[in-house]
Amino acid sequence: MTLWFESALTGEGWRSGVRVVIAGNTIGEIVVDAEPRPDDERHRVGLAGMPNLHSHAFQRAMAGLTECAGTSADTFWSWRDAMYRFVAALDPELLAAIAAMAYAEMLEAGFTRVGEFHYVHHQPGGVPYDDPAVMAQAIAAAAAETGIGLTLLPVFYAHADFGGVPATAQQRRFVTDLDGYARLLEASRAALADGGDAILGVAPHSLRAVNAAELTKVAALLPDAPIHIHVAEQTGEVEACLALTGQRPVEWLLDHAQVDSRWCLVHATHVSESEVDRMAASGAVVGLCPITEANLGDGIFPAVTYASAGGRFGIGSDSNVLISAAEELRLLEYGQRLTRHGRNLLALGPGRSTGTSLWDAAGQGGAQALGACGLGLAAGAPADLLALTGEAAPNALDAWIFAGLGGIDCVWRAGIKRVDGGRHIARDGIEQRYRDALRKITA
Repeated sequence: MTLWFESALTGEGWRSGVRVVIAGNTIGEIVVDAEPRPDDERHRVGLAGMPNLHSHAFQRAMAGLTECAGTSADTFWSWRDAMYRFVAALDPELLAAIAAMAYAEMLEAGFTRVGEFHYVHHQPGGVPYDDPAVMAQAIAAAAAETGIGLTLLPVFYAHADFGGVPATAQQRRFVTDLDGYARLLEASRAALADGGDAILGVAPHSLRAVNAAELTKVAALLPDAPIHIHVAEQTGEVEACLALTGQRPVEWLLDHAQVDSRWCLVHATHVSESEVDRMAASGAVVGLCPITEANLGDGIFPAVTYASAGGRFGIGSDSNVLISAAEELRLLEYGQRLTRHGRNLLALGPGRSTGTSLWDAAGQGGAQALGACGLGLAAGAPADLLALTGEAAPNALDAWIFAGLGGIDCVWRAGIKRVDGGRHIARDGIEQRYRDALRKITA
């Protein structure tokens, strides 16, 4: 199959008349300044797909259910209580239906690989399933059904708070010990065996949920795999870490773990200048989720300072309250504009397109974080790409991200067209199962 684009963002920048020859699940050849041939499938604007480095798929079914004011101040912590109540109703069948809907929407939104930060492991009440990875199998089935690339990140969760506070009854579905987690990883590997290019990583949930010894052991379980951790998402977390250790969360992590390019530090919202510099120097990726961070009132990451120091970042949809690669990037830039009172701040150079700079940086950082380096529009890369409507010009991404001009027409994942005319090819059946699942949960 050969695709022809009026213009496309290649590894060498924007080029005109781009023919992309797909060979199996990879890009076999890219030719620029080419005229379309009779059998070429013609499109306006071509892009590499965007990695989504942080998702809790089941939370898609909570979207719109937590936007009514409570009797006291609404914060991340009150939202978390609502999430705990919701998660009690999930079973493998319901999780598969919800995740499939979320993954179909991700493909429609331009995400072609997802990092699933998966922490609902056990039955309601906390009793393990006979197969410890039965919920992971539901995630893998949803990824296979929709065609999205999957980096599965089973979560290690042992404590409710700093200092080894015992887990609460609401957290029992998440909690395991180190031996149980090792068994979970092995069972999860088996769940991904038929997943094509699926990748397995590890995810110590947060410094609240793991202690120093556990963190070291979890990080060593899969020596070459991605490691993802929530860190410094809320001010309360920073205050609690300071009170117990005398250090801020990112500062403590960098001092006590061998943080390198395998690591993704999710959120890292509340950081000092020295933490920013040290994160950038570590080679780790910061996982930014601007929509969720805004929805939960978390705060705004100092992205300009971090990017100027050479820091790597990617984007994720996290709570999946709204799934949109363009909106994540727009909100990332606009958050910096609102706090720094300037414009085009993440273009990071005179004459550079902000939209193009954001897409390139988030694509590279997301691929690294998900263990899928080599993504991009280049020969030999996975055939994960998008076709946009709109004007074929070097500012096509600026027009789409910041002005809503044009949109996603088609998406190919591993060489297979999964989205056509802006709609996932299996959306009807996936959406019906999702609606059925919602009815069961809310009955």
